[in-house]
Amino acid sequence: MRGHVRPKWPVTFNRNVRSRSSEIRTRLLAQQKAANAELQKRLRLMEEELRLARLRKFASSSEKRPFQGQLFDEVELETALEAVEQALAETEEEAPQKTPRKPRRKKTDGFDENLPRIQVRLGLDEAAKAGAEKTFFTKVKEELDIIPAQARVIEYWQEKAVFDRQDGHQQVVAAARPVHPLGKCLASTDLLAWVLTAKYADALPLYRLEAILKRHGGRVSRTTMANWVIALATVFLPLIKLLRERQLTYDYLQADETRLQVLKETGRSARSDKWMWVTRGGPPDQPVVLFDYDVSRSETVPLRLLEGFTGCLQTDGYAGYNRACREYAITRIGCWDHARRKFVEAERAAPTRKKSQQVSKASVAIGKIRKLYAIEQRIEKLPPEEKTRQRQQLATPVIEDLKTWLLDSASRVPKDSLTYKAMAYTLGQWERLTGYLADGRLRISNVLAENAIRPFAVGRKNWLFADTPRGAKASATVYSLIETAKANGLEPFAYLRHVLRHIGGAETLEQIEALLPWNVEPHQPDARQSSSTGNVISG
Repeated sequence: MRGHVRPKWPVTFNRNVRSRSSEIRTRLLAQQKAANAELQKRLRLMEEELRLARLRKFASSSEKRPFQGQLFDEVELETALEAVEQALAETEEEAPQKTPRKPRRKKTDGFDENLPRIQVRLGLDEAAKAGAEKTFFTKVKEELDIIPAQARVIEYWQEKAVFDRQDGHQQVVAAARPVHPLGKCLASTDLLAWVLTAKYADALPLYRLEAILKRHGGRVSRTTMANWVIALATVFLPLIKLLRERQLTYDYLQADETRLQVLKETGRSARSDKWMWVTRGGPPDQPVVLFDYDVSRSETVPLRLLEGFTGCLQTDGYAGYNRACREYAITRIGCWDHARRKFVEAERAAPTRKKSQQVSKASVAIGKIRKLYAIEQRIEKLPPEEKTRQRQQLATPVIEDLKTWLLDSASRVPKDSLTYKAMAYTLGQWERLTGYLADGRLRISNVLAENAIRPFAVGRKNWLFADTPRGAKASATVYSLIETAKANGLEPFAYLRHVLRHIGGAETLEQIEALLPWNVEPHQPDARQSSSTGNVISG
């Protein structure tokens, strides 16, 4: 048997095989290199998202950045803003001259001019001042004092008079009783105001209020307090309706929304998100802040909340407001805070850079946006007409430069990166973001609505959730009254106490209107009892 003989391939065939093998290796290496590059890109994006998640969970939420002052030419900005200072000076010259006020002495932190004061006189004994020509007192120190909470029981004793009638019967006449907003309730109106203020202004959950009252000798369960809050929501309803009517009379409105967990919502799981909506508007001297609870974040909610409103609506980029704006012919503007926040998140989530390295594009964007805020800070006190003119003169070139830079830089950053998303959001919202330039009454951001909803977000961290929809709606009512009072310069407890003392007897529209925040003096004396209803006897 003959042995196997290896065939001799032609030289050309061998060269083709080697060439083909080399091409395959080159193609495989290129594919592997591209795959590795894609994996590295995905890894960088995932690391970026991870850093941002850690920052959101553990780091400070402040958006102030240490590098901001170095991202643009401060001298250039100051030179541009000289026109604003000149306009402001001319406006003051044209205004009628007023009698100059005496400069007020700077108050020590913690002292308010309306606080009650007591004097403690430190006198000399008779031996020390014997033979003196005169004596006098000088104020040498001021101290801030506070009276700790004290629980007490108010007893109402009703005087009654008996009269003999001509028919032989007797008639009994009793002194008028004060009208309580909840009828037969064991809580005084001041206690109700304290509970509302502690929970909704100071973010104390009801179980803590229960413990505080217990320490002072008052045994009231958290369930009882929750029932008080729900019942008061119905009492406050006429006031809320008047506030909404007043809010809709002005043509500028800001809106925002945040999540809320309600455990016993019909048809919804306990863990599903429900929503608290807030609108802030009304005349500048009569601002109104209204909260509204809804299970949905759909476009039907703005349709309900904005019914009857015409004018300008300022929100973030959420598309749920689009339908209401179309159907009600509402002009919508955006919020530069939201655009800037996305660049801040991108900058914070970026890898740590050395000082010698180039500033990131997110940092450059923050610096350019900061120019707009610097302009707004300088022209804040100008009249709306002059503010509009100065915005056109100063802010328009900055905005045009920012847009050109964004269009040029968007193609130079990886897609799906936080910086690219920030750029895409800003460019996508451009028409709305620049809408504030058209009217000096409009603001550069939605910060007033965000500030109004922040106390709710802080309180939510303490009490975590609402038990029932009725409780969530009652919370919205109380937040509305408290935040509207604060917006009008009123102390929440004093305002709620005033309302609760009078709303039970308010029967006419005029009497209810008298309880609106702008109709209440900030430091109006409010005695518990008038002479016509009885006297307070200390015992």
